[in-house]
Amino acid sequence: MAPVERETVVVERGGGAGGVIVGIILALVIIVVGYLVFFNHNGSGGTVDIDVPAVSVDVTPDGQ
Repeated sequence: MAPVERETVVVERGGGAGGVIVGIILALVIIVVGYLVFFNHNGSGGTVDIDVPAVSVDVTPDGQ
C-alpha cells in the first residue's frame, strides 16, 4: 500500500480592516454620547417654580 501524500496550505486573509471599521464606529458613538451628556445644556436641568395652594385641616388632638 502506498503512503498518502497530503499538503497543508496556509492562506492569510486581510481580516484586520473589519476591526478597524468597527473601532472607528465605536469611537464616533462614544464621542456623540459624550457630547450629549456633557455639552447639551440648552434648557434641560433647570428649576421649575410650582405654586401649591395652602391647605388647612381642622385636627383636634386626642390626648395621646
